Amino acid sequence: MSKPTFVYDGDCAFCSACAQFIERRIPTRATIVGWQFADLAALGLTTAQTEQAVQWVGEDGTIAAGPDAIALLLRDAGRFWAVPGRALQTKPVGLLAWPAYRWVADHRHLMPGGTAACSLPQATRDRLYG
Repeated sequence: MSKPTFVYDGDCAFCSACAQFIERRIPTRATIVGWQFADLAALGLTTAQTEQAVQWVGEDGTIAAGPDAIALLLRDAGRFWAVPGRALQTKPVGLLAWPAYRWVADHRHLMPGGTAACSLPQATRDRLYG
């Protein structure tokens, strides 16, 4: 793989808004892509993984999910962003990061830019909006 990839839910308005923020403001080398538009098999990911959390696939094929993926994205973005990226990987912050990530993921339909479809699993979205 030539550069890292950050995979998010491209059907979720809140997730897409976050991805747009990353593309505009965070100077990562990573390709930012909605999982619906990615070659998951080539990345070593499954649909189940991508429905559970954002994913980071490193140049060496290393996979990280949720706040761990966000930490690696930040660390990839250079000196300024590496500080919060490293902090996210420390024990005390990391212990809180997953519950906070889960809460946001479970409530993303209520977040700015979120829609009712954001709260539905992909299979249900396909059936309703497909």
